[in-house]
Amino acid sequence: MARVKALVQRVSHARVTVGGDCVGHIGAGLCVFIGVAHEDSAADAETLAERLVHLRVFEDEEGKMNRSLCDVAGGLLIVSQFTLMADTRRGRRPSFVAAAPPEQAEPLIERVVEKARSFGIEVACGRFREHMQVELCNDGPVTLLLDTTERRRG
Repeated sequence: MARVKALVQRVSHARVTVGGDCVGHIGAGLCVFIGVAHEDSAADAETLAERLVHLRVFEDEEGKMNRSLCDVAGGLLIVSQFTLMADTRRGRRPSFVAAAPPEQAEPLIERVVEKARSFGIEVACGRFREHMQVELCNDGPVTLLLDTTERRRG
């Protein structure tokens, strides 16, 4: 069963650097770390993008989380992170066998980016297969773990 995972943090700002150079940054919005599994498909990537841009985690006039990225014109910083697919149930060393190989994962991450941009969202990205430094200011704090299998169950 496919299970793209995304760790989502509402941020006041975020940036990612590679080798000391800033390769992506946003102001207020969502910083999203995405892990891709072997079974994941373009449909899973599109489902995730739609959930991200419509996720209501921004406050309205009454202080309730009723607004989405689309509503607040927020930015989206997407960072590929295969370690989200880690299995830590046994031993002290995580297993990453569930993570899709880079050749499969990269196009799916790119599909998330393309789909999010199709909603008019400003999207910045980390660099695939690079050692990245991510700096962010979690606003709230608000942190959610999304899994595309959750949507299918209910």
